[in-house]
Amino acid sequence: MLLQDIIKGFREVATASVADAVDKLAGKRGYMDHPIKPRINDKRVVGPAVTVLEGPTKEFLPPQHALDLIDAAAPGSVMVIGIDGEADVAIWGGLMTAGAYARGFEGAVLDGGVRDITEIRRDYDFPVFSRSASPGTTLGRFKTLGANIPVVCGGITVNPGDIIVADIDGVVVVPQALAAEVLKMAQEIDKRELEQAKLIVQARSLKEGLAKYGRI
Repeated sequence: MLLQDIIKGFREVATASVADAVDKLAGKRGYMDHPIKPRINDKRVVGPAVTVLEGPTKEFLPPQHALDLIDAAAPGSVMVIGIDGEADVAIWGGLMTAGAYARGFEGAVLDGGVRDITEIRRDYDFPVFSRSASPGTTLGRFKTLGANIPVVCGGITVNPGDIIVADIDGVVVVPQALAAEVLKMAQEIDKRELEQAKLIVQARSLKEGLAKYGRI
C-alpha cells in the first residue's frame, strides 16, 4: 500500500481503534503518556515521523539538528522531539513553527515544552502536542544531539518513518513496518463498533450489544 493511501486511511479511523490495533499487532503499547496533549488547537495530525533528540549542555547553542530538519524534511512530516533530561523547558516556539508551517509540516509532538502559544495560534494555527507549556529557553540548557534517529517521546520509542496519529484523544505511534496491517485492523474495529453502537441504541440495551460483539 502506498504511503499516501496509508495516511489517508489513518485520517478516517478513530485514534482509539489505532491504539487497539497497535496493542494487538505490535504486542505492546503504542500510545504516548497522557501529558502529551494538544496545546494549540484540536486538529488531527497524521503523518510520518521525523525525529530529533535533545540533551543537556551548558553551552548556548541553537537546536541545529531541528532547524536543519525543518528545512530538509518532506511536506506532511510530523516533527517528534525527544529530550534526555528534565523537560520543563520549551523545545519548540514561534520561529520553529514558522519554518515548519512554511515547509508544510503536519504538526509537532514534543517530550518537552512549547512556548509562544498565542503567536502560534494566531499566526499559524499549527498543531503542537507537548508534555508542557513553558516560557523557558533551551539555550544554555539543551542542545540537539541528532536527527532522524530513534527517540523516546511520551514513553514510546519513535523511529523515523513511523506513522503518528494524534488528536484530542492522544498520540499513537504506528510502527512503519506494521502500518498497513494496523490500518486494516483499525478499520475493522471502527466498523464493528459502529454496528455495535447501532444495536445498543436499537435494543436499548448495552448488555445485548456487549453479548453479541464482545467488545467494550
